[in-house]
Amino acid sequence: MESKNKGVNFFQMPLHYPRYTKKDYQDMPEWKVDRLLSEYGLPVTGNLAYKREFAMGAFLWPDAVRASPYSTKRSP
Repeated sequence: MESKNKGVNFFQMPLHYPRYTKKDYQDMPEWKVDRLLSEYGLPVTGNLAYKREFAMGAFLWPDAVRASPYSTKRSP
């Protein structure tokens, strides 16, 4: 959330990182996607499909855990 103080913009990170799954984003109504994006100061423009994709890109971690060189599992 942004607030203005003497011409200076500040960004305040919300206390909780969104914990939605990909399915949650795919089923999320437009008003909720808009609210989530605006809460984090992200753009709320485009059609619903674009906003959902944007939200998933911003808030979902890529499935790179298995490809991590720091993984505890060893490849054969």
